[in-house]
Amino acid sequence: MKSCLVVEDSSLVRQVAVRIVADLGIKTCEAGSAPEAIEICRAEKPDAVLLDWDLPSMGALDFLRGVGALAPESRPAIILCATENDPQQFVLAKAAGAAHHMLKPFDRAAMIEKFAEIGLIDRGDPILGRTGSRAS
Repeated sequence: MKSCLVVEDSSLVRQVAVRIVADLGIKTCEAGSAPEAIEICRAEKPDAVLLDWDLPSMGALDFLRGVGALAPESRPAIILCATENDPQQFVLAKAAGAAHHMLKPFDRAAMIEKFAEIGLIDRGDPILGRTGSRAS
């Protein structure tokens, strides 16, 4: 089963993201800070990370440097989640290792699109409905 780490300091946003990711049939774990997320990446080796740009104390770029120190085969696909469409922010994040980005607020459709783009899910999966939720 594929896995995704949700790194977000807002517990409400984190809860919504975790619910959407889990609903897509992806194992989830979560972190409220960059240091916690780096430790989870070392121990759990998630396939993907949804990374909030605005993290307190140790920011997204610090997280990216920490994950960049992992062995290449242990590095997850990183999707930067930002509230502003700032091209400079995305260039910095991409240079540091976040090859993908998504704007907040995100929804199921946006996650399906991004997860299919990185190969975490199959967009043609018949289990995914039009709204992006898995059938019960």
